[in-house]
Amino acid sequence: MKQIKNNKQFISFLFVGALNTVFGYSMYALFIFLGLKYPVAVLFSTILGVLFNFKTIGVLVFKNGDNRLILRFFAVYAIIYVLNVAGLALLKSAGSQNMYINGLILVLPLALLSFFLNKKFVFERGTNEDIGSQQRL
Repeated sequence: MKQIKNNKQFISFLFVGALNTVFGYSMYALFIFLGLKYPVAVLFSTILGVLFNFKTIGVLVFKNGDNRLILRFFAVYAIIYVLNVAGLALLKSAGSQNMYINGLILVLPLALLSFFLNKKFVFERGTNEDIGSQQRL
């Protein structure tokens, strides 16, 4: 039964993730188009993404709308931000100067990492341990 829940959860994450990715990448591409350097473009798109994604992922994927989890969610996205900027720098130093394509190359691996981190450190853990124990008090 848990495997079925995990499969449905992951499939939901993919659909919601597609929406969130379109939003986040559109913001990134807009900021690059506006002439911002890629670390700043990633930072702004990540901040906007955190605000947009928190409710869509929490409610639609993990069935948890607890606003107290926002700091954990933000921490996950801080990790994703650092890895994104490092990946973009690595691709650029390897000779790939098209920052639009470089951003697209990193979307899937970072999305998978985001799912894992959100599942393990934000929503599952928060739902089962912290919030449950707080409700019993």
